Amino acid sequence: MFLLPARWFHRLNKDGLANQFFMALMVTIPVLNFGMLLGWQSPMTPVLQDPEGPAPEPISDETLSWMAALTFLPPIFCGFHMGNLIDRWGRKNFTILTSLFLAISWSITLFSLRPWALILSRVVAGFACATCYVVTPLYLKEIASDNVRGALGSLFILAQNMGYLLIYLCGDLMPFASVMWMCTAVPVLHLLAFLAMPETPVFLIKQGKFQEARTALAWLRNTTIDDKNLEEAVQELEREEEYTKSMEQASFKSLIQDKTRFKAFRIAVNVMLSQETCGYLVVLTYAGSIFEKAAETTSLNLSPNKQTIVVGALQLMGSIVASCIVEQTGRKWLLACTSFVTGLSMLTLGLWFFLSSVSFSLPGWVPVFAMCLCIFADAAGYQPVPYVIMSEMFSFQYRGTATSLIISGTALSDFLQTKAYDPLLKLLGIHWVFIMFSTICFLGTFYTILWVPETKGKTVTEIYEILEGKKEDEEIGKEVSRL
Repeated sequence: MFLLPARWFHRLNKDGLANQFFMALMVTIPVLNFGMLLGWQSPMTPVLQDPEGPAPEPISDETLSWMAALTFLPPIFCGFHMGNLIDRWGRKNFTILTSLFLAISWSITLFSLRPWALILSRVVAGFACATCYVVTPLYLKEIASDNVRGALGSLFILAQNMGYLLIYLCGDLMPFASVMWMCTAVPVLHLLAFLAMPETPVFLIKQGKFQEARTALAWLRNTTIDDKNLEEAVQELEREEEYTKSMEQASFKSLIQDKTRFKAFRIAVNVMLSQETCGYLVVLTYAGSIFEKAAETTSLNLSPNKQTIVVGALQLMGSIVASCIVEQTGRKWLLACTSFVTGLSMLTLGLWFFLSSVSFSLPGWVPVFAMCLCIFADAAGYQPVPYVIMSEMFSFQYRGTATSLIISGTALSDFLQTKAYDPLLKLLGIHWVFIMFSTICFLGTFYTILWVPETKGKTVTEIYEILEGKKEDEEIGKEVSRL
């Protein structure tokens, strides 16, 4: 019995999986802290608007609206350049830069709670958003062995949702000042600790640092630098780099000129936009209203902070499920199933709001169940899987460029949704908003089934052969490339 944990660790460390998971956790700490930053506004809004609170003056709803929206403004404009910069300066340096931006953002809020400082803090955090949403999926992809590529890739959303839950709990249990100091300490400590972490072997090969690449890869796979399999992997990376150098430099023009590569780009854009415009933020916004309605006919009566904790726990549970099953189910069908369940839940909520508007009430557990199912399904696949697919659809040469372009587009989508939400709500009514978002989810399911290839365990070459129709979408044998 006492030997069981040791056996689990030995099994986990086979082929360096323990080292890879540790590295993945280190890489995703900035994402966790960014999730804390996004979630901070929910438990802290009553505190900031309290005339007796820590702010010099109560913060208006308009300021809070701009705080939420401006976080996504910098990625729209600087995201286009992020891919080239990351390919030039490295994944490690930009991960450190992400923590630096987050530390500055929290520090501004720590020392001033005036409206201008809160807005400036969010603008600085927007630069962290631009870096972490591009560099983290790439980092996870390039340090992972093929058999855990999806599991490590899904840690991106898991870390973000863990950040939400952590800030919800701390906001409910800790004093305001203690929360602020804790949030500031996380990126500062990460910045210092990450200095000792290795760069990705793929980037080191690109820089001509072959010995450093061998050392980094040997640590990630828990082997020696003279291991035969390791040498073969390094040689394959070198061959891929030579092939990359023989091709023209990656750009948007070269991305769209190649028919197959542009098809992969369209697929990645569509799955990411479907994820970003599915209405998940609306569900989170109206969670409090749903809990209040449910309390009228059930014994479920939670304070606003307890409601956000329940929501955060559901998000975290869904993310854990995604990390555990993504390698078993594959990307395609996990994305299709969770987008369908999310759409079904949205449709149920839309019908419930409509029936409530005409004084026809359903049992209180119906909307609560639909909301919980929506949050869980979204976190279990609809949110994390598109990031995994996006990182697997391109070779190293185009991965940074494609990812930065896609993240810029999704940031624009988030900004427009945040600012257009209230006008849309007043124009259509909440029930039609939910029904509209459910339609987007169902269209995403339809698109995934028909056009998204299964990328699990496949190289970029094999994925492109599927897109070209040269191979059927099935398991294609052992991979010859680790890029």
